[in-house]
Amino acid sequence: MSHKPETLALHAGWRADPATGAVAVPIYQTTSYQFQSAEHAANLFALKELGNIYTRIMNPTNDVLEKRVAALDGGVAALALASGQAATAFAVQNLARAGDNIVSSTDLYGGTWNQFANTLKDQGIEVRFVDPEDPENFRRATDARTRAYYAETLPNPKLIAFPIGEVAAIGRPLGIPLIMDNTAAPIITRPFDHGAAVIVYSTTKYLGGHGNSIGGLLVDSGNFPWEEHAERQPALNTPDPSYHGAIWSEAVKPLGPIAYILKARTTLLRDLGSCMSPFNAFLTLQGVETVALRMERHCANTSAVAAWLAKRPEITKVFHPSQQAGVGKQRAEKYLRGGQGGLVGFELRGGREAGPKFIDALKLFYHVANIGDARSLVIHPATTTHSQLSPTEQLATGVTEGYVRLSIGIEHIDDILADLDQALKTAG
Repeated sequence: MSHKPETLALHAGWRADPATGAVAVPIYQTTSYQFQSAEHAANLFALKELGNIYTRIMNPTNDVLEKRVAALDGGVAALALASGQAATAFAVQNLARAGDNIVSSTDLYGGTWNQFANTLKDQGIEVRFVDPEDPENFRRATDARTRAYYAETLPNPKLIAFPIGEVAAIGRPLGIPLIMDNTAAPIITRPFDHGAAVIVYSTTKYLGGHGNSIGGLLVDSGNFPWEEHAERQPALNTPDPSYHGAIWSEAVKPLGPIAYILKARTTLLRDLGSCMSPFNAFLTLQGVETVALRMERHCANTSAVAAWLAKRPEITKVFHPSQQAGVGKQRAEKYLRGGQGGLVGFELRGGREAGPKFIDALKLFYHVANIGDARSLVIHPATTTHSQLSPTEQLATGVTEGYVRLSIGIEHIDDILADLDQALKTAG
């Protein structure tokens, strides 16, 4: 089979239902599965073989989604979860315990920052935020209990591509995996090709693409040598009392290099229950089938909008890879090889007062707390998605009072620009 993303998005992980021949992936709306025998049931629970036990842990519809996205990214396995926030939490909790820490980029979605700075802190996991402009900041913040590095490929809202290869190269010799949130850059960036170990997605965004289903995914590259760093990665290299004392880096060897994802499935997902519903997995699969085509249109439309905004007198600054120079431009050219994303931000000359006027004047754009829909969207982060952050934290993530973020859809570019034009004139 071809390894081109347009083909994988349609065919990976599924051909037809063996019972009926159905080509569309069925929605397996079931809680449980009939075991073939008492021995078969025991083998599944003992991880001697893989198979369906209970939909809280796995489901055939979810399985196709997991296989398809893993194939798109060049990974070995994936885990579908209830939301992107659940995927972010699991990505860290799978490695870090109370007293441990991770080092994260400051350039984050507001919900991720809040989860890291407060919720994980309450669980005893410290998150150390560093500016990714200098990759060596990650090394400087590392100590003996650092379990992972974390970043977003195309950070929302700064939109400066993250130095994936540089930070991954710092972490690998130390036994520290790089976890990349690739939500804003599916298809256009494959983080595993640059050394990342784990990928996080909010499938709610571009992968699903239609704003109808909340979901998240973890993708395991299968290429991180967990067993070579037993002291650095105790969660995968010491007996786990929650699963009969299994040492995950050893227990999975007959099953393949899936220690990370299998542990997440059989401990965190089993115990915390943040499973994706099979109906949401089905709807997300419909989006995945066209994600390559949609990303082409998202990227083309957004680049056109960025260039148009840069010429407007009402705007003082445009945030988009095409408008960057120096390091930002170099990283965009290196990592955003399939396009420059579907997000663009800008600062209005009228500041905080002009933002609401502009947003309320839009007619085509939807004012919603989401990105990655087929339709165009708008938000004022300082008063919405990043409002839980302090003013200092907002500035660290790239949010100012006058910043407006657009998620450009796949409508005709003339209609998008016409709506922006009349709104800017209205806002003054």
